[in-house]
Amino acid sequence: MNKTVLVRAAMLGLTLSGAIATTALAADVRVAVTAIVDHPALDAARKGVADELQDAGYVVGKNLRLEYQSAQGNVATAAQIARKFAGDRPDVIVAVSTPSAQTMLAATREIPIVFSAVTDPVAAKLVKSWQATGGNVTGVSDLPSIDKHLAALRQAMPAARRIGVVYSPGEANSVAAIAELKKLAQPAGMTVVEAAAPRTVDVASAAQSLVGKVDVFYEPTDNNVTSAFESLAKVADQGRIPLVSADPSVATRGAAIGIGTNYYDLGRQTGKLVVRILKGEAPGSIPSQLSTTLETHIGKGAAQRQGWTVPEAFLKAATKVVD
Repeated sequence: MNKTVLVRAAMLGLTLSGAIATTALAADVRVAVTAIVDHPALDAARKGVADELQDAGYVVGKNLRLEYQSAQGNVATAAQIARKFAGDRPDVIVAVSTPSAQTMLAATREIPIVFSAVTDPVAAKLVKSWQATGGNVTGVSDLPSIDKHLAALRQAMPAARRIGVVYSPGEANSVAAIAELKKLAQPAGMTVVEAAAPRTVDVASAAQSLVGKVDVFYEPTDNNVTSAFESLAKVADQGRIPLVSADPSVATRGAAIGIGTNYYDLGRQTGKLVVRILKGEAPGSIPSQLSTTLETHIGKGAAQRQGWTVPEAFLKAATKVVD
């Protein structure tokens, strides 16, 4: 082989290696995930997203760069994270919770955003309607089936007339849920009594202010309240007031009943939308979705502490019963 051929072969080798490197880089996708706070439901949703990505062939350390940041319950921190992610320009941003999705949308109208665990994306002004509306946002809602929750309450606790709700007034999720609860409760002869808890540290005192005024507590997957759920459960135990939540997983944290979304499955459903976008679909062409799962978890120990005898029919129908 002469010198000219050797040089050409070497150049060809460099060209091929450069092409291979470019292809590897092109296959390396970036997904950024943010949540307003760390708590079991949102953590489960995040894990569901990661698992769905892996099952679709996107593997961290191989062809996926996956970053996560939590705002630790602080909206100002959520805005900082949103600005950082907008500047980093990942392929897709997953915003877990309404506050995270709202701050993320305020930071970018170009990068695809997939929301998860958002109760009402229309009321939160993330999308104009539940249909495909263009823009850079789609996602999966955990809109609670409040009509089913109320029906379960009436069946399980027929004497209960006053529903106490501790919530964060700055969270669109909770405001929308309470409005729906009030609309449905009135025809059923029930009233809703509210207590605001703007911060997690306010949850216990807000709950305490309702003791003697309500027959049952209802928690509509408010992120602040869920973060401090044990403090709400403690007041429920002491006041002998049954505690019902729209998050089934909190039956392990002091709820007598949890009826609602399986947040891991919600994350898997969210992950499927992320995969569709990574494969070329525009987020604005994908309608927002509702969670497809509904579970009932019973906390037998919590029910006993809160003075409620669980009907046998509820035990038999429950997805899960915990002591």
